[in-house]
Amino acid sequence: MHRKQKLFVKLFHALPICIVFVLVIIIQPSFSDLDSPKKQIKLGVAPQNVTCDEGLVLMLKTSGMPVCVKPSTAERLEERGWKQIVGKFERSQKEIETIPASQGSVVNFYISDDDLNTSHSGVDVISTQGLFEFTVNGVPIQGPETMTETGANTGKFYLKLNLPNSVKQDDVVLIRYLDETDPAGEQRVLTNSFSLTKTFAKVETSGGGSRIGHEFTLRIYEPDANRDSKEHDRIPLSSFEFRGDGGIRTTLANPRFDANSSALIETGPNTSTFEVKIKIPRELDGKTIHIGDKYEIRYIDRSTPSETAEKIIFKGRVG
Repeated sequence: MHRKQKLFVKLFHALPICIVFVLVIIIQPSFSDLDSPKKQIKLGVAPQNVTCDEGLVLMLKTSGMPVCVKPSTAERLEERGWKQIVGKFERSQKEIETIPASQGSVVNFYISDDDLNTSHSGVDVISTQGLFEFTVNGVPIQGPETMTETGANTGKFYLKLNLPNSVKQDDVVLIRYLDETDPAGEQRVLTNSFSLTKTFAKVETSGGGSRIGHEFTLRIYEPDANRDSKEHDRIPLSSFEFRGDGGIRTTLANPRFDANSSALIETGPNTSTFEVKIKIPRELDGKTIHIGDKYEIRYIDRSTPSETAEKIIFKGRVG
């Protein structure tokens, strides 16, 4: 190990626990980071259309392969015959927000761009011509013709992308937004890619660390259960099965979970996100739960676009 690396390791282990935690959070990679040029090429992006992260310049090698480099490096590479592609990516003010998609269905997504908010007292409807590119596994598909602002003066626009019937599980959808409204005449490009799944539902937990007797939140994103856009919808606790070591089989409707509600309740009108607070008990149906035991919370999505009952499984361990 290099001397500087050894010194860093010694300093790291000497730091108080609270400071170490902060450092770990800082160095974790962000989910908002762009895909590498190589991965973007695999998704079907043309070399000259690859998007670089903020502060980097897109260059094409003499072979035509794209790389993202610092501006100072780009100047030297141009002297070697590499080609610089002028463009600009801006992360802070514009973004693409997608809602989890399912095969054979639609992708609902939003684009935030205040430059398109021209009627500040009304809702803008903007043509998408020349603004978007959509592909599935690198193959172009037809996108929506217009996008509609979510409200007066919001600068956030809603689009619905209809997926071809030919798409299948794990196909990759790529959305590229080509913003040509930069005053300097430079093009900003936003990209977002994601894999298709058979179901919309997604289960996750937060807080408590799944410790026995400690309250934590069970959350599910389930648009199919969002039946009333103006009211808080509910998913019964009996829809969720709890499986634990030792053959434990029950539902979250079991009073031993000490739930704060008889159902998962939508977090707000039309959010499609449902929550309930529960506790893992020491004992279920006469069987003891131990620290370190594995468990599963299962939800059966019976209203998928593929018309099949899909199991959504959250796997955890008792802390």
